[in-house]
Amino acid sequence: MTRKNLGRATLAALPFALFFLVDLILFLVLKDRLPTRLAGHFDVSGDVNGYVDRTTYVLVTAPVLPVLGALWVLTVVGGKFYGRAHRLLIGGGWAVAAFLQYVLVAALIVNLDAPDGAAAGRFPLWHLAVATGTAVLAGGIGLLLARLVPAPEDPRAGKSPAERERIALADGEVAGWARTTGSWWLPLSALVIVATGTGLGFGVNWFLGAPLLVLALLVLTFSRAHVTVDRRGLTVSGLLPWPRVQVPLERIEAADSRQVDAVAEFGGWGYRIRPGRTGFIVRSGEAIVARQRGGREFAVTVEDSGTGAALLNTLVDRNRAGR
Repeated sequence: MTRKNLGRATLAALPFALFFLVDLILFLVLKDRLPTRLAGHFDVSGDVNGYVDRTTYVLVTAPVLPVLGALWVLTVVGGKFYGRAHRLLIGGGWAVAAFLQYVLVAALIVNLDAPDGAAAGRFPLWHLAVATGTAVLAGGIGLLLARLVPAPEDPRAGKSPAERERIALADGEVAGWARTTGSWWLPLSALVIVATGTGLGFGVNWFLGAPLLVLALLVLTFSRAHVTVDRRGLTVSGLLPWPRVQVPLERIEAADSRQVDAVAEFGGWGYRIRPGRTGFIVRSGEAIVARQRGGREFAVTVEDSGTGAALLNTLVDRNRAGR
């Protein structure tokens, strides 16, 4: 493990290890004031509806923070999170660890000085509000600390803006580029959903069928991407004219053509929102990826993406130069 990865792993593991030690120390300090059977489960109103003995309680709760911390470290070090998304992931780890630790401690406090065999006190719901506030505070601390360790560089970022491909245009020459790309199985999926929704509507209830018909319309809308690059910037629409996404030239820093994985990078197909990026994804494959000012990316899968990205870079340069 490199020194940078070691620093990231340490920063990701720190809240889980720290709060685990706090929880363990508090349990040892308060152990003599706890009954042999602890209230370990509460309903939505805060009333006790389940008990466990002390040994079981420790065996069940003790691994929560260490195991979750180990998983968080693996995600931070091995996951595809870069820049702001990487810092948010570390801050999120601090928030999750703080929330869980507060809830575990609050559960112990509820059981303090309860006689054996007697009902423990309620779990006041204001504890959840305090736990949320603690998580927000810890998350903020995590975000600040994340700035101390450089975030991993995105290997997909490609060349610097000056090195990216361009299309030579004479002064005053106007150019535009448009392509339409689709996926054969998305319209087929929409038809299956329509058939299922119609069958449920007629056979059971339209309250069950109608949402499926709406879902089918969304799937059909995002089954094709019509992509245009011109003086307005990068414009993308689906099978229907609306919804339409437009990224103006003044918001674009540079554009690349690269391969994207619909599932691994965007979690599926359609209009996708992920940390640090959004995308109009109809399939895996080549895509235009526009890096916006501030580092956020917008990707659209389309054929001949190299030509579209090169023209977009040329138009961005023109706009920046005021031509």
